[in-house]
Amino acid sequence: MIAIIIRIALRYGAGVLVARGLLGAGDAATLSSDPDIQMALEAGVGLAISIATEGWYALVRRWSR
Repeated sequence: MIAIIIRIALRYGAGVLVARGLLGAGDAATLSSDPDIQMALEAGVGLAISIATEGWYALVRRWSR
C-alpha cells in the first residue's frame, strides 16, 4: 500500500516540477508582477498536469483489461 501512495505522490510532484519549468520566472513576470498571482498560476498548471496524468493513467488501466 505504501508503494502506491509513494507512486502517486511522485507523480504529483513531477507534475508540479514540470509546471514550474513551463512557467518560468521571466514568463511569470510578463504575465504579472504580483508574486501571489505567479504562485497561483504555477500551482494551477501543476494541478492541471497532475489531473491529466491521473486521468490518462485511469484510461490506460481501463483499456488494458
